[in-house]
Amino acid sequence: MEALLGAPTGVLPAAPDEAARALAARYAYPSSVAEGRPWVRANTATSLDGAVSGADGRSASVSGTVDKQVFGVLRGLADVVLVGAGTARTEGYGPVRPHRVLGPERARAGRRTAAVLVQVTRSGRVEAGRGMFDEPGAALVAVPGGDEAARARAVGTAGEDRVLVCGGGDHGGTDRGGTDHGGVDLADLLDRLARRGLTRVLCEGGPELLGALAAADLLDELCLTTSPVLVAGDGARAVTGAAGDPRGFSLAGLLHAEGTLLARWVRDRGTVPDEQDA
Repeated sequence: MEALLGAPTGVLPAAPDEAARALAARYAYPSSVAEGRPWVRANTATSLDGAVSGADGRSASVSGTVDKQVFGVLRGLADVVLVGAGTARTEGYGPVRPHRVLGPERARAGRRTAAVLVQVTRSGRVEAGRGMFDEPGAALVAVPGGDEAARARAVGTAGEDRVLVCGGGDHGGTDRGGTDHGGVDLADLLDRLARRGLTRVLCEGGPELLGALAAADLLDELCLTTSPVLVAGDGARAVTGAAGDPRGFSLAGLLHAEGTLLARWVRDRGTVPDEQDA
């Protein structure tokens, strides 16, 4: 895998474990996360013509071996994998499993060996398969404040202690702006997660959730994979929702392998990850 822009430069190691550590250094979260400030990274893949899925409606259709390698490392670095409940159902999500290399390193640093999966839902209906809620602390559900039916539905599936009610006058206090995703106050959600020490956030979609984060200016970074395939048709974009003012991002790194481009774009806020805090 060749690094086209950013440090480290050159070809990443061929040995899988060494490559994972090199990628972890490249995609390290900024040191500010240790001070309790959430850093929200999104990861998504598209075809050359912008499709986020193929004919089967799943993202794997536009994802290849290289993308999956980086996908695993991004999960291995995160405290939280944030996903819309609809995407979790479509993609057949289960709890996040420890990364082979990064999981043990996390344990030695006193962190959970794998990220907590957080499903965002307006209705309270969540993906519960593959042992989603079997392990204590492995998965949470975010529902809108003021919607008792949604809360009760989520509690019935996930349990009382796994449901976060976000918004509706019970805001935890944050200066990161505010909009919602189907009634779920995302700024409130990030604040609640940060109070649990979960500040390294990885959003895996879907497009509406990414759009809501972008509209609220809560998205700090976008990791965008462009696969060398054409899909055509009228499929969804990577980010959807109400159009807002364009948000500026700077290119922080670019990898190339097997015809696939993996770009890392960072929001123009005057803060760039220092690659010190993996």
